[in-house]
Amino acid sequence: QVHLVESGGGSVQAEESLSLSCAVSGDSYRGNCMAWFRQAPGKEREEVAVASICTGGSPIYYHDSVKGRFTISQENGKNTAHVQMNRLKPEDTAMYYCAAGAVPAGLNAQALWYDYWGQGTHVTVSS
Repeated sequence: QVHLVESGGGSVQAEESLSLSCAVSGDSYRGNCMAWFRQAPGKEREEVAVASICTGGSPIYYHDSVKGRFTISQENGKNTAHVQMNRLKPEDTAMYYCAAGAVPAGLNAQALWYDYWGQGTHVTVSS
């Protein structure tokens, strides 16, 4: 079985930073992309990624709302991704979900292509 283990998150003040990490385990995993999606309080999980990174093919993707503030990275040779979140805003408050899977080129921002999901980790930003 494939499992995603997320770490990081927490509660911070506006303009502070947090980092999230996600590690994929499971011998059967053959995916090429990892991403973070978020679900704000009282809302549905967004179908477009906050950020996504793939090995080969698709470029790194950032949602417009986080460009210049979030940086996603992936450890070489490992199914582990990180997202550094700087200058956090109250509107970034959400449950953040890691996703992984075999995603066609150019489609790595879309939730429907991801087969594996983590349990989520809370990010709370106070003004």
